[in-house]
Amino acid sequence: MKVIAHIYTDFKTKFGLPRQSGLIEEISGKIVFEKQYRDENAFRGLEDFSHIWLLWEFSQSKRESWSPTVRPPLLGGNKRIGVFATRSPFRPNPIGLSCVRLEKIDFTKDEGPVLYVKGSDLMNGTPIYDIKPYLPYCDSRPDAVGGFTEDLGERRLRVEISEELLGRVPESKRRELLQVLGGDPRPSYQSDPERVYGFSFADMEVKFKVSDSTLTVTEIE
Repeated sequence: MKVIAHIYTDFKTKFGLPRQSGLIEEISGKIVFEKQYRDENAFRGLEDFSHIWLLWEFSQSKRESWSPTVRPPLLGGNKRIGVFATRSPFRPNPIGLSCVRLEKIDFTKDEGPVLYVKGSDLMNGTPIYDIKPYLPYCDSRPDAVGGFTEDLGERRLRVEISEELLGRVPESKRRELLQVLGGDPRPSYQSDPERVYGFSFADMEVKFKVSDSTLTVTEIE
């Protein structure tokens, strides 16, 4: 397997990342290819697709061994389920799969063809193995069954942030950050209202508390 590119996002750690691609459309990413894969012919026709699949490496979750069961955060972090019934990063092969919106292809002089995408769930610098077009006629399955995720629903929080703290965030990043916070970045099994959580976003440290269904931003550095 050869790494063909890396994606650059505003997330230096996995905390704060959406749980799946496409959940927060505002999240942007920039895909830069390795020099040997910058041939413009390899991208011919890709601009006609609205979405693409990314096959990538869980580069921060590699292990020498693997377990047949894992504990999905969506189930509270205590119940074990088969690894092949989850999207856990702790797998026999550390391969991830994401569907993202292709915003544009920029053919640059220094970096070659650069892909700009939205709705990603990848950390900054994640290696990418392959890119394939999303095909609505066969990739979309409206009648699909979602297993243990069926009854979980999407968690959304009300976000409270002062004007002073919001003013520390570049205007172009504010909507993206608010969407990330509203999606509840915490693992499902953490619910202490006094605990201060924090994550890195766009060269900032964002700290917050959560009580019931309200997330309050306490600091942005």
